[in-house]
Amino acid sequence: METIRDFYATYGSVINFIGLNAVLGLSLYITLSCGLLSLANAAFAGIGAYTAALLTLRQGWPFLAAVLAGAVMAMVVAIPLGVPVLRLRGVFLAISTIGFGEVTRIVLINWEETGGALGLPAIPPKTDWWHIYGLLGLVLFFCWRLRGSRMGYAFEAIREDEAAARTMGINTTYYKVLAFMIGAFIAGMAGALDAHYVRAIEPRTYGFSRAVDILIYAVVGGATSVIGPVLGSALITSLPEFLRTDIFRTLGVKPGADRVIVNGLILLGVILFLPRGLATVFDRRWSLPRWRPPHGRRGEPVSGETVSGPEAP
Repeated sequence: METIRDFYATYGSVINFIGLNAVLGLSLYITLSCGLLSLANAAFAGIGAYTAALLTLRQGWPFLAAVLAGAVMAMVVAIPLGVPVLRLRGVFLAISTIGFGEVTRIVLINWEETGGALGLPAIPPKTDWWHIYGLLGLVLFFCWRLRGSRMGYAFEAIREDEAAARTMGINTTYYKVLAFMIGAFIAGMAGALDAHYVRAIEPRTYGFSRAVDILIYAVVGGATSVIGPVLGSALITSLPEFLRTDIFRTLGVKPGADRVIVNGLILLGVILFLPRGLATVFDRRWSLPRWRPPHGRRGEPVSGETVSGPEAP
């Protein structure tokens, strides 16, 4: 127990950020499962973070109620955004959601209630590790059950061929907006927990770079696997700690400056050699050829085997 406590005292923040980033990656997994390349989840996390922080700082709300309110606020904002925006596809949808993220960041900078460009300091430190990993467990369970549900099959049909899904009677607009809302709800809850963990937030924390990081978590881990965003977030979040080891230090690698370069190399390597993400490494063991009894040339039995049935001489 003493060793575990020392390990958590040293790497506790990294462990907790892995959980928070995994939840954000799973929020993007929901929208990607419906074929929607949305980069608005960082903005939804910011909405959840600011809503929960303002409620606890200014209104004195209980912590869990404020976290839930932040998630609901992000989901409510996603409804009027999703109905017109989700008529777009592919790169046009990605660009429009990037625009929404920038609009959200500018509003937070110019609104006095949110502290402007300086953000909100002195947020009560309410988030504990069991809040983070309890939420992660619930989201993983939801995503796992989603894959075999009616809604999950509808998401998959829309992702594969939206026109064919529409001809089969699936209300594609309804399910796309629903996926957008669920992803926003999960991202808003992660942002609310993040605000009460780091204790200070600012608008640029939830800008375009954070949206790209969330996309990297899903792509590196595997956007089509439930466990993929968790693997991707674990690798990318813990990467700066690996860069601080003696091996990389002797090579002159700087954890802060060279992190972006290493992230890019990892993403490029995954795209080239593991296009479906790190999760496929664990799936490959199921695709190994099964063992078969040995045979001689042209199907003849090896020595010691007995042949029975109509082929026996």
